[in-house]
Amino acid sequence: VQGAVGSYQCFERMLIMIDVIVILLIICGLVFFTGGAVGILRFPDFYTRLHPAGKMDTLGSFLMVLAVALFNLHEFSWATVLTSLKILLIVLFVFILNPTATHAIVDAGFRAGMRPWTKKDRGK
Repeated sequence: VQGAVGSYQCFERMLIMIDVIVILLIICGLVFFTGGAVGILRFPDFYTRLHPAGKMDTLGSFLMVLAVALFNLHEFSWATVLTSLKILLIVLFVFILNPTATHAIVDAGFRAGMRPWTKKDRGK
């Protein structure tokens, strides 16, 4: 009986640690999303605004989706493991598609004739 109570307390501590890690991942993801939004608002032109949009949003979404995949493992079973793997596949697709989409948008802007910002354009 003593061993069963001890293993239950260890399991409870593990769940609390998972919850703390999930909360930290979500907070870090929100910080990166906020940094990306501030970068989009603060940078001067189209090309420099796409840099924080592509980088910070990718990292923010990675951290938050990783938190969801980890939180999904609270009740450990094959179904939750497979669901978490599917969630991590979503992260893989975001890592592949987000830089590709950013490059396509930059290429479209370049072909449309958008000039990059220079120091001469500072007052505009």
